[in-house]
Amino acid sequence: MKPLYLASGSPRRRELLTQIGVPFSAISADIDETPLAEESPSAYVERLARGKAEAGRRTLASAAAFCVLGADTAVVLDGKILGKPVDEAEACAMLMMLSGKEHEVLTAIAVLEGERCESRVVRSLVRFRPISRDEAAAYWASGEPRDKAGGYGIQGLGAVFVAGLNGSYSAVVGLPVCETAELLGHFGIPCWQNLHAQ
Repeated sequence: MKPLYLASGSPRRRELLTQIGVPFSAISADIDETPLAEESPSAYVERLARGKAEAGRRTLASAAAFCVLGADTAVVLDGKILGKPVDEAEACAMLMMLSGKEHEVLTAIAVLEGERCESRVVRSLVRFRPISRDEAAAYWASGEPRDKAGGYGIQGLGAVFVAGLNGSYSAVVGLPVCETAELLGHFGIPCWQNLHAQ
């Protein structure tokens, strides 16, 4: 079995890949995440997922065959990407914008082997209940929103804001497991490998 590298520092992505029984090694892949002028949110997340996979490959000095998985997630409201908040004011402003509304979460995945790269973009719709300013401030104080796109984590304390979800829960967390398993299969990497080892 060829080795798989996950080009991400996200503990959530590591947990989801482990959940579907795919062995991997995590590597860092720092890239410039600035959106390009006139770039659509969908094109943006796909470019970043591919860029992270390529950046991850550059860190590996191996002549053997291996695959690199890159991923990126963006929270999008009215066509505008909401990134990771830099401070409390920005985090609370984001939550107030999302309050009582439905927004898009776009997660792109890319698998790279040699010169071959395949990618997918998964779109989910998340509906928030109304959020008070006090709740937003208390949520910021928890520390959870600091490294989260859109300023919230659906798998953590932020779950209380989610009134509805149409799409992939795991994609909103950061890695769409159904599409990831399918894409890895195209590269000869099956899921549930821990079952075969028993």
